[in-house]
Amino acid sequence: MEQAKLDRINELAHKVKRGETLTPEEQQERAALRTEYIREFRASMTGILDNTVIVRPDGTREQVSDRKENEKK
Repeated sequence: MEQAKLDRINELAHKVKRGETLTPEEQQERAALRTEYIREFRASMTGILDNTVIVRPDGTREQVSDRKENEKK
């Protein structure tokens, strides 16, 4: 996510913490920015986990798998 968008999320958060109310437009903007941030965070975390390997004490290696896919089986 672009730094300008992160700065805007923080700016809106600080505004609320100061006790100011957000306009309906600002509330919509904050919701959209949060949704985008969470989507990008999850994609990044999925990428990290896709490349994560568990090394057991006996030396075996196991690729981290999606728990949802394992529950379906």
